[in-house]
Amino acid sequence: MKNKITIHSDGGARGNPGPAAIGVVIEGSNIGKKLYQEYIGKGTNNEAEYRALILGLKKVKQLLGSEKLRGMSIECYADSELMVKQLNRQYKVKEKDIQGFFVEISNLLIDLGTDVSFHHIEREKNAEADMLVNQALDRESSKLDL
Repeated sequence: MKNKITIHSDGGARGNPGPAAIGVVIEGSNIGKKLYQEYIGKGTNNEAEYRALILGLKKVKQLLGSEKLRGMSIECYADSELMVKQLNRQYKVKEKDIQGFFVEISNLLIDLGTDVSFHHIEREKNAEADMLVNQALDRESSKLDL
């Protein structure tokens, strides 16, 4: 059986566009569990969703390197049905701002050189990544309140 890494990613904006943040949870038997969150400035929900997944894929490559990724599978879970269907080529990417992110993910998939799959999940099953997004947004808004 292949070693598996899971990435749960989420992105959100308060207002659309508005202040945006991303959250990523990466788990694997050889790396344990890693949590990442980042305030990304003004953006849309869709931009934040893509940027979260990009961060997750980059972190996996950073954590393991290309050699260790061979023969592994990466399963990506997100609550953005639109993004998942675009990445699975069920929907076209029409927004110009999103096309660049789509190309970046496509290039990352080539760099990773392993099986990567994308799955839509309900928001409740992505709660930890969602919590990271909201923590980053709350922390940033408390700075603005000072």
